Amino acid sequence: MAQAMRPNTVGGLFATDGKPHPLQDTLLAVTLVLGVTAFVTAMFHNLHLLSSWTGLVGILTGAYGQWVSETTRERFGLILGLGASAVGFFLGMAHGGLFGGVIS
Repeated sequence: MAQAMRPNTVGGLFATDGKPHPLQDTLLAVTLVLGVTAFVTAMFHNLHLLSSWTGLVGILTGAYGQWVSETTRERFGLILGLGASAVGFFLGMAHGGLFGGVIS
């Protein structure tokens, strides 16, 4: 029964190794916010500039976050943000693209 007496040494919500990861947590939060923004705005045809740009930036921050992530929990959240960013980016590109309507 020694395992029942083991204290919880988790340092943060996403850090399963007990160490703080401020850069990775920040990249995770930014990727998730950009992904949700890109996904939601992609549902509106006239917001293609916002959805395509936030999707693109979300993909880039998520890719860098995957590169420097250290725990599985961080990677799981980054994959969710990357998926939402990619869907928002591709739908934004289909609706008019990064510069559609601005350069005519």
